[in-house]
Amino acid sequence: MTSVGSGYDLYVSTYSPDGKIFQIDYANKAVENSGTCVAIRTKDGVILGVEKLVPSKMLEKSSNRRIHHIDTHIGVGISGFLADARQLITRARDEAKQYRQVYGQPIPIKVLSQRIASYNHVYTLYGSVRPFGCSLIITGIDQYGPQLYMVEPSGSCIGYFGTSMGKGKQAAKNEMEKIKFTEISTRDALKEVARIIHTVHDEVKDKDFELELGWISMTETNSVHQLVPQNLFEEAEAFAKAAIEEANQ
Repeated sequence: MTSVGSGYDLYVSTYSPDGKIFQIDYANKAVENSGTCVAIRTKDGVILGVEKLVPSKMLEKSSNRRIHHIDTHIGVGISGFLADARQLITRARDEAKQYRQVYGQPIPIKVLSQRIASYNHVYTLYGSVRPFGCSLIITGIDQYGPQLYMVEPSGSCIGYFGTSMGKGKQAAKNEMEKIKFTEISTRDALKEVARIIHTVHDEVKDKDFELELGWISMTETNSVHQLVPQNLFEEAEAFAKAAIEEANQ
């Protein structure tokens, strides 16, 4: 029995007297302790950026990735436990593959997001399991245009023009509220995402981090999800660092 949950956190299927499921709160806390993930939906695409915290200097640069491909037209950003997220990514790839086999076309982003959200929700119903300790931001382009959804451990699935999760999510949301999402271009949004992540990074508590950027655009990538090319990545990171130096002067 814990002092926080007072015994109501022993099973995920148990509600507390005030209507809470404590294990879902604990899963959300795991997400909040992870690196910040930011996504912006533009008029022709979606930009995804992740603050990948580096716990050791011996860590290989390409490992521990937090941006992954689900299908050619879908990318995912992760905050929370990587082991839990890996299971959801595998599930998402299976769903996308099955949808193609059955219907002969790419899976819509909303359909995939809702299926993963339903899968998450199942893990909040039975005492023998626990919620996934991670959240996903699912981005892509389908027949309805650019799409951006966030799936949370509770099974919540909501579409956004811009959203964030992780340690600096509130500060990132404050920065994103200044953006005109229907007017900004993909390349400009790329720089904004890099700037926001560098701005919300806490240099005192987390000294080392790597920036990861992924994008999908109807004009830049021909509606295929990719990691941002090195030249554009360096340009966006240089812009972010210059903006922070200017703000600190």
